Amino acid sequence: MNFISMLADDIQSNFVTTFLPILRYILFFLIVASAILIIITTLMQSNDSQGGDPITGGIQESYYAKNKGGTRDGKLRIVTIVFACIIAVSVIIYFVTELFNKTA
Repeated sequence: MNFISMLADDIQSNFVTTFLPILRYILFFLIVASAILIIITTLMQSNDSQGGDPITGGIQESYYAKNKGGTRDGKLRIVTIVFACIIAVSVIIYFVTELFNKTA
C-alpha cells in the first residue's frame, strides 16, 4: 500500500511540476490577448448614446432599440462581454493553479 501512495505522489508531483506552469503561461497569454481585444472592441464601438429622458431615466423603445443586438455596435458589445468573461474565468483558474503550485 505504501508503494502505491508513493507512486501516486510521484505522478501528482510530476503533473504539478510539468503541466501547471505550461497552463499558467497559456492562461497569462489568454488574459493579455483578451484584454487587448477588449480595448480594441471598446474603441470600435460608436459613442452614440440613445439618451432618454434625463429626469426619469426612461428610454424610448423603438424598433431600432429593440433589435440593437443585430447591429455592429450590438455585436461589438457582445464580443466585449465574451472577452470579459474569458478574462474572469482565466484569472480564477490562474490563481487556483497558483494555489496548487504552492501546496506541491
